[in-house]
Amino acid sequence: MKPMKNTFLLLASVAAMATNVAMANAQSMAEVPPLAALGEPPIPHDNQQTDAKVELGKILFWDPRIGGDASTACVTCHEPDQGWGFGDSLSRGYPGTVHWRNSQSVINSAYLGQLFWAGSAASLEKQAPSAAKGAVAGNGENDVMETRMAFIPEYRRRFNEVFGSEYPLIGDAWRAIAAFERTLIVNDTPVDKYLSGDKSALNDDQIAGMELFNGKAGCIQCHNGAQATDEKYYNLGVPPAERWEDDGLAQVTFRYEILAKGVTQEMYRVLKDDPGLYFRSKEKDHMGKFRTPPLRYTAYTAPYMHNGSFWDLEEVVQFYNAGGGENDFTDGTMASTKSDKIKPLGLSDDEVDQLVAFLEAFSGDELRVEPPVLPPYEALASE
Repeated sequence: MKPMKNTFLLLASVAAMATNVAMANAQSMAEVPPLAALGEPPIPHDNQQTDAKVELGKILFWDPRIGGDASTACVTCHEPDQGWGFGDSLSRGYPGTVHWRNSQSVINSAYLGQLFWAGSAASLEKQAPSAAKGAVAGNGENDVMETRMAFIPEYRRRFNEVFGSEYPLIGDAWRAIAAFERTLIVNDTPVDKYLSGDKSALNDDQIAGMELFNGKAGCIQCHNGAQATDEKYYNLGVPPAERWEDDGLAQVTFRYEILAKGVTQEMYRVLKDDPGLYFRSKEKDHMGKFRTPPLRYTAYTAPYMHNGSFWDLEEVVQFYNAGGGENDFTDGTMASTKSDKIKPLGLSDDEVDQLVAFLEAFSGDELRVEPPVLPPYEALASE
């Protein structure tokens, strides 16, 4: 009877461990904000919304003259018919380059306190110049962009009306673009309606998916609150960008960014993946960590992750279900930075489908905007 007793004790021990893990997960998830309906976006006191400012920002958002060689506008990498992002693994780059990260949607970006994958901009007003002037993005120069706008009478008139300036100033251009982006809001999704009291807004599969989201799958640990993001940073073990293996231009951009943003010479020689938050902090335990992306509007924003590794939401869920990947940046001096929140979930095929159905309910209808007519150049009148 002794072997049977030992077996019983082993099974009891395993069961107790599973119970303890479940209790710990439940306690962890109980401490995070619940999902919530999305209200109106915050408006900064120093950049209040006006119809004229929003209209000016819309025109500038489409205008490639707000950039280096007048070929790359905001909309170039944030296309309305591609989820207001860019539908390839890596975003478009400035002519002669390719970008090195996936282009994030600008939909509902007005609610975020940290923009870009590594949170390098604290507001839309700071995000706009970072993109328009980035070497592999817009590559613009302030004086050149201001001079171009000065040769456009419609801009001189509009900037004077909105900002009271005689000639367009580039800092005001960023403020106008930010004002327009704050109108790109989708807050009437099935999830919003359900959380606001309409219990018919989600079907049975989506409700089951929400229960998984808040429970067994543990998504709520990081994807919480009204935007479904805690805006914190994690390494999930996402594999390196596949294009770095066979796209020479993409590899050149990656190597350039590593050098330009700053790593040690030793790390420059050995790194094969995006250092993420490390670029900003230079803390090795931040290696490979990226900000939790919002889940809103994601039905239209494939591919997913910072380097576009996954092409549909089912792939994303299966990645988490398997416990993420292995991407610890170990080079002999660094320990793994992969988050301990990422563990195998044990979801069945039906549960994966239910979770995907719930994730799709964060999106609602596509946001369509009529493109503006860009104003032409004209010679300045002589004095």
